[in-house]
Amino acid sequence: MNTERFKQRLEGEKTNLESEMGDIGRKNPAVPGDWEPIQSETGAEADLVDQADVVVNRDTTSAIFADLETRYDTVLAALARIEKGTYGVCDVCGAAIEEARLEADPAATTCIKHL
Repeated sequence: MNTERFKQRLEGEKTNLESEMGDIGRKNPAVPGDWEPIQSETGAEADLVDQADVVVNRDTTSAIFADLETRYDTVLAALARIEKGTYGVCDVCGAAIEEARLEADPAATTCIKHL
């Protein structure tokens, strides 16, 4: 298996995810390697509808950020497996993960049988 090709794809995805997370979050200065969403200000809006919009937007942004961070962590774990030489091995049965599965999701941790 050509792990270099998958490594390049994962590195590209990592860069894209960092960019997307950077649009709505920042690296957490208190926890190295962690990210956190940037919270919008609230309470200054005079209108209750405007206040509600701020809260809804914050909730939406937090949910999107959580999804991005989860995928980011998955990509980092796949890159770590490449470095350790365990990339492409099913976490459940230890068999090789099908190349077609890795083409679909280079960060996959299980073979098709154990989806």
